[in-house]
Amino acid sequence: MSDFKKLRVWRKAHALTLNVHRVAASIRGPQFAALRNQMVRAAMSVSANIVEGREQRTDREFARFLGYALGSTSELEHHFIVARDLRAISDADFSSTLGQIIDVRKMVHGLLAKLTGSKKSPSKRTVSSTSADSVKRTAGSG
Repeated sequence: MSDFKKLRVWRKAHALTLNVHRVAASIRGPQFAALRNQMVRAAMSVSANIVEGREQRTDREFARFLGYALGSTSELEHHFIVARDLRAISDADFSSTLGQIIDVRKMVHGLLAKLTGSKKSPSKRTVSSTSADSVKRTAGSG
């Protein structure tokens, strides 16, 4: 296949990784060490799976790796919700990074749809981020 650096989705995922690293580095305290680590690992997994998938021989194999990248975007979103709820990150860092996560997720879905020839990429279901916010509000009120 061709050079992964030419993929706009990879460039966006790479920028997300760099931003997540910056936000994670700002989290202080040994009690958040695992959270910092998981945030960075999930972000790196998004872009790394795009890279690894691009090197596969078929579109079907590439699509499999894009599926892994999608899973990592959801994992990363979860880590950011936890970090926000624990007040380990600012609301501004949460909002801006969540926007990046959603943008990358949409781009991966779009690429998957193009590879599979469908208008909608194969997924189990779509849950909006507002659902995550309502979960946060419910969990936080008590």
